Amino acid sequence: MVRVKICGITNVEDALSAIDCGADALGFVFYPKSPRSVAPDIARKIISSLPPYVTNVGVFVDKEKKDLEEIVSYTGVDVIQLHGSEPPEYCSTNRKIVKAIRVKELSDLAPLGRYKAVSAFLLDTYAPGEIGGTGRIFNWEIAIEAKKLGRVILAGGLTPENIEEAIRFVQPYGVDVASGVEGREKGKKDHRKLRSFIEKARNASLMLPS
Repeated sequence: MVRVKICGITNVEDALSAIDCGADALGFVFYPKSPRSVAPDIARKIISSLPPYVTNVGVFVDKEKKDLEEIVSYTGVDVIQLHGSEPPEYCSTNRKIVKAIRVKELSDLAPLGRYKAVSAFLLDTYAPGEIGGTGRIFNWEIAIEAKKLGRVILAGGLTPENIEEAIRFVQPYGVDVASGVEGREKGKKDHRKLRSFIEKARNASLMLPS
């Protein structure tokens, strides 16, 4: 099954709804400039209320290693997602690392081969001055090429309307959504969109060749 991650969780209600709908992982953004940023105290409280089988992902952007490790230890996140310009040597840790790459064209995949220690690559849409949450898709042919270099988590502009097509076309290890399941306010999830997105992702996964 393609793993489903709901990113940009900022409150307990959205977290529990995502899990109830069948999400495999939740993302907590520790980047103050993001409209989906969450304070470590709040993230810790949310994570402590979740069942143990949920994978909790901490999203960081060019954070000092010491500060990152303190947040990870304090909040209890399981996986670290690096969404900035972190070099390969930054990824040496005893925790699972997902390295995010902002994709505009095929050449953006060039650095991936240097990241030997990561467990997956998250491919998001490049937009000037923005770090994720753009609500825009990129050329999924590039994601297929990226699968030659490791596990791919597909992000960027995914919605309940296009998730089935995305999974059928790319057949990724996982999918990641934030803005595509939000309501009018960034950082607040629309629970009907959540359920629709996850149900359609599951249905599309069941149709993939084994």
